[in-house]
Amino acid sequence: MRFSLILTSLLLSFSVFTQPILKPGFEANEYLDLLSLAYFSSSIPDTAERVKTKDRYSMQYRSPEVGLLNRWTLYLRDDNVGTIDVRGTIGKLTSWLANFYAAMIPATGTLQLNDSSRFEYQLANNPNAMVHVGWTISLGYLGPDIVQKINALYKDKNVKEFLLFGHSQGGAITLLLRSYLHYEMQKGRLPKDLVFKTYCSAAPKVGNMYYAYDYDFITRNYWAHTVVNASDWVPETPFTVQTIKDFNPGNPFENVKPVLKKQKLIFRVAGNSIYNKIDRATTKAQYRFEKYLGRKMYSKAIKKQLPQLNEPGYSDGNNYMRAGTPVVLQPDAEYLRMYITDTKKPFTHHNFGPYSYLVKKYYGGVGGVNH
Repeated sequence: MRFSLILTSLLLSFSVFTQPILKPGFEANEYLDLLSLAYFSSSIPDTAERVKTKDRYSMQYRSPEVGLLNRWTLYLRDDNVGTIDVRGTIGKLTSWLANFYAAMIPATGTLQLNDSSRFEYQLANNPNAMVHVGWTISLGYLGPDIVQKINALYKDKNVKEFLLFGHSQGGAITLLLRSYLHYEMQKGRLPKDLVFKTYCSAAPKVGNMYYAYDYDFITRNYWAHTVVNASDWVPETPFTVQTIKDFNPGNPFENVKPVLKKQKLIFRVAGNSIYNKIDRATTKAQYRFEKYLGRKMYSKAIKKQLPQLNEPGYSDGNNYMRAGTPVVLQPDAEYLRMYITDTKKPFTHHNFGPYSYLVKKYYGGVGGVNH
């Protein structure tokens, strides 16, 4: 009888020990910790408190600046949860070029980063999926290093659960990183039993509709959140153009011309005129974005910063869409009195403070970043 009780106790202890730590769904304190980590390199935002209190997160690794001045940091939480923070844009032109290089490339392909480094990536299953070229290049310089460190932490410390975080450009790269890690797991380059929970804060759009569908599918059941301040213009970028070619096959626009041929002359002429104007306008706009934010940006700026980078082949699209379960932070009158919209201060609503303030207002929680 006593042996049976001991065995039951051991089994219960083992069951508790192996219970997952991370839970799906938005958690204010979890997000605020990550926001503070990104800003202070500590989850304790108060300087004085930091001296007295042990931080739950200990830094394990910080990468050098690579590519377009990209960097990431690895932390380990006291409950054995790995935490990956991808840094956003810094105040140097090279860092901003990752944002401006905004043409689209296929979501699966290869980038020749330099004479000795090729980045083979898959970020979606659908061959029509497209992604932002600048942030995919940034991922190319960070992704393999992240995979290596995840594998090492899994082997050395049995870390199986990871938080992924980024704010602004960091959030955009983190979106792509989450997709990259999913397909690396499928290919056997990462363990199959890893769990990733993602918070992308103030992130711009990183891919087209087919990419967004794929991302939302692989992170379904509330494992990937996109946190957006409704007054922040950055998540509305990059410029987006939807052409007729961006619709799924089987749409009625494919048959407009044959249908119009069957109409009376006056309707045929008017209909063709309207259709051609709409189609030409969006196609021309997409071509211009590809030209100036793709080929011109590469030849005039990117090539100077990354001389060994081979120019990628661009996709024929610019239909950027949001991805991730949205956590919308809606400013109220009190917020707008504190954070006054001013075109001379374009990042008023984009900074860490407003996001921290609104999350605490609507979701509670402590920490984050003071406003």
